[in-house]
Amino acid sequence: MKVIALFFATIAAASAFAPSTTIPFRESAPLFAQEEEAAVTAVSAMEGPRPQIQFVKGLEEKAIPKVKLTRARDGTSGIATFLFDNPNVFDASTASQGEITGLFMSDEEGEISTTDVNASFSNGKPQSIESVYVMTSPEQWDRFMRFMERYGEANGLGLSKA
Repeated sequence: MKVIALFFATIAAASAFAPSTTIPFRESAPLFAQEEEAAVTAVSAMEGPRPQIQFVKGLEEKAIPKVKLTRARDGTSGIATFLFDNPNVFDASTASQGEITGLFMSDEEGEISTTDVNASFSNGKPQSIESVYVMTSPEQWDRFMRFMERYGEANGLGLSKA
């Protein structure tokens, strides 16, 4: 499993966001398909919807982004910049799902989104997507951090300060 760290560079004093030193938990695979389905259903029922990022509604993005995070010294605003290298939304098999309409981050609390999405091309082929999510209040910052914590746990990611 490819491990990619999320890079959070905070301007404000953010001692509460110390780097994580935990190792992702891996479970052994069930012996029978029915057991696997039952285990997935039981986990889903307890935890709610799995945190995910989408560019097209209904199509989960499998590529794990690099995230840069900045926050104003007074804590009133912040910016999260996502960089996705070779996202699956560019795959030919997903073209029929629809067009990119924004970056949608959904979890058990609901959805947060931005329409600031830019694609980079090399030799006429899409290579990456950069998206910027602007937070204009401490409440938006807190909501975003809760999403990122859930998303990180679901994908075996950790934090590191720049």
